[in-house]
Amino acid sequence: MDALASLLEGPRARGAFLMCSLLDPPWSLRIEDEAPLTVLSMIRGGAWIVTDPGPDRVAPRELGAGDVAIFRGPRPYTVADSPDTVPQIVIHPGQVTKTPDGEVLCETLNLGVRQWGTDPNGATVMVTGTYESAGAASMRLLRALPPVVVLRRGEFDGRVLDLLSDEATRDEPAQGAVLDRLLDLVLIAALRAWFARAEAPAWYHAYADPLVGKALRLLQHNPAHGWTVASLAEAVGVSRAALAKRFADLVGEPPMAFLTEWRLSLAADLLRDSDATVENIARQVGYGSAFALSAAFKRHFGISPRDHREGVSPAELSSAG
Repeated sequence: MDALASLLEGPRARGAFLMCSLLDPPWSLRIEDEAPLTVLSMIRGGAWIVTDPGPDRVAPRELGAGDVAIFRGPRPYTVADSPDTVPQIVIHPGQVTKTPDGEVLCETLNLGVRQWGTDPNGATVMVTGTYESAGAASMRLLRALPPVVVLRRGEFDGRVLDLLSDEATRDEPAQGAVLDRLLDLVLIAALRAWFARAEAPAWYHAYADPLVGKALRLLQHNPAHGWTVASLAEAVGVSRAALAKRFADLVGEPPMAFLTEWRLSLAADLLRDSDATVENIARQVGYGSAFALSAAFKRHFGISPRDHREGVSPAELSSAG
């Protein structure tokens, strides 16, 4: 498993929301859906991306046909025909579409199978794929991304974008599964290109280091093993001190800190995606008992494994207390 593959284990489309928007200027969409990750593919025409004021705000970005934008949520943003166009439509959580005054528009703007907008022959066509949840193991990926990533048509393999646009409005057997896989491919193609740039985080390049890269893969492939820095160093063929320093320099944290986060992230995803007991999950990710996992889990995430499995957030627990 390479760096990008391991990071993409979390944001894998499973019943992702996918829609083809057909619009005529002037148009402006205010996105407040709180989704952790969204992929927008421009098929025809153009658009502008405007982020909200704040420390992460970026200058308005223009998209042309064939470009892809990746949005890291949950902060709102606007996509419009011009940076100056006032939002006419607001996308809320659950992909509920309303006017700024609160009028529901979902049926009004329905143009057919996964088609939505103001004009079936609109000058602007874009396909949007929304990952409405992301696994805990993907948080390192999400933290690495800026609020908006823009890839131009020539910067990534656009063949998958052509396939996605062709399939987006079909209604064939297992079409949802086909679209999920194509959406993943568009995301991977775009992220592969972005991570190859200089702005990729330093830890990403650590996977290419012959020593640290091997250590990272050993930890990720074998989280249940009773790793120590000494045993890890022995496995990669260097001294304990040499590995500890090089690992911290390239990854940004000590080996055991990386392992702890990885184990707990895997546990969080297993709690949501499987019926395995906490005891069984504890053994899978390298904890000796359910009690040990529960204690570490609560320190890291602020909630117990049971509350996490039931979808309770730390904020909800605080307000209830």
